[in-house]
Amino acid sequence: MREIIFDTETTGLDAREDRIIEIGGVELVNRFPTGNTFHVYINPQGRSVHPDALAVHGISDERLANEKPFPAIVDEFLAFIDGASLIAHNAGFDMGFINAELARLGHPPIEPERVVDTLALARRRHPMGPNSLDALCRRYGINNSHRNLHGALLDSELLAEVYIELIGGKQATLILEAGPERGADVATTVEIEVTVASRPSPLPPRLTDEERAAHARLVAGLGEKAVWQQLGQG
Repeated sequence: MREIIFDTETTGLDAREDRIIEIGGVELVNRFPTGNTFHVYINPQGRSVHPDALAVHGISDERLANEKPFPAIVDEFLAFIDGASLIAHNAGFDMGFINAELARLGHPPIEPERVVDTLALARRRHPMGPNSLDALCRRYGINNSHRNLHGALLDSELLAEVYIELIGGKQATLILEAGPERGADVATTVEIEVTVASRPSPLPPRLTDEERAAHARLVAGLGEKAVWQQLGQG
């Protein structure tokens, strides 16, 4: 099973007008990171970075001036995600921008059934929140101290760890290994034989003679229809 954890940074919030300026992605096979990543900065072709967006990711117009535009990287991006499920936090935002960029080039949109939204997963698992990426890192003990600004590749790497926790934690994948062809799941089962020895002598009774006598007097005073009498416990 191949999955791509990905994130985008943009010039603003409107997918109809704003443009993608960074894409980062991390490949998982059988829920394990393979080390294969995708990362590009993208020239937004005349669209300036909004000041509010700049405050979030710190990517300036000057930084992007010499980068390739989306048409120059689209084939590489589509090859990287080919055949994989796509995992993103607040996926509707990222997919809105990805599909808008694809539509400008005449490419078909990415089908929604290929996409998993970790924000929706988090809200179901932790309905009281908060469920931002930073909050989930804190919840699961994932070190994000180096995340001063948003960055597509860094956020994808953090989200990959969060995603594994959201779907059941590292224990769920502990016995799975990627096979030689990076496709087959190999399950390892370890059998442990346990021998239970009998006690050399029985444990001493917990009730004293005085406690037994007190119990007998109590049962005697309950009458013939008492449950203890019927069970012969008197």
